[in-house]
Amino acid sequence: MKNREKLKNLLIDTFLLDPAEFRFDLKRAEVETWDSLGVVTVAVGIEQVFGYHFTPEEATGVQGVQDIIDLLTSKGIRFDE
Repeated sequence: MKNREKLKNLLIDTFLLDPAEFRFDLKRAEVETWDSLGVVTVAVGIEQVFGYHFTPEEATGVQGVQDIIDLLTSKGIRFDE
């Protein structure tokens, strides 16, 4: 499974989204369950799935799916199509 698909599945599971609701340009403000607990849950999931531990500043600075991709890409995790 490619990393984009892994991230999609993680976020769908974490935020209890219908798969049809998911978009890679989805913003935190659009997801009711992406609250402070959601931030922590995503950070834990990212560590489990991708092996990268977000700093608290990174985790709270994420404002959308693309921010996660950009951050992980900057750490050497690839998200090629």
